[in-house]
Amino acid sequence: MKEQKITKRYSEAFKQKIIAEIESGKYNPYQASRVYDISDYIVRHWLKKQSKNHLLNKVIHIQMANERDKITLLEQEKKALESALAQTQLKLLNAEATIEIYEEEYGVRVKKNSITGSLNVPSKKEKDKKASR
Repeated sequence: MKEQKITKRYSEAFKQKIIAEIESGKYNPYQASRVYDISDYIVRHWLKKQSKNHLLNKVIHIQMANERDKITLLEQEKKALESALAQTQLKLLNAEATIEIYEEEYGVRVKKNSITGSLNVPSKKEKDKKASR
């Protein structure tokens, strides 16, 4: 038979008691979680929820200079690629609009098929032919 999952719900008074003990310096978050047999994740969550972030451990990232440079370089490269993609998309939209205008003006179909998924609108001449049939 399948074992039932146990869900624990803690009262606000209990949460406040633990937070007060951490604030007073009696315990740090990890110690409080062990004393009260609670996940340290839950204790950290309560502290964050009560805007008591100053009671949480600070995380300091230590890395080599070349790692930092590599990250900066990759971020710059990503930004350049995103910019190039945006420029290409604008050029594509401009070209499609130009082709559409040309087809309407001269009644000549320029595009044979749609590679980019753009509209393949029939020209005026083609519309007139279909209408006269």
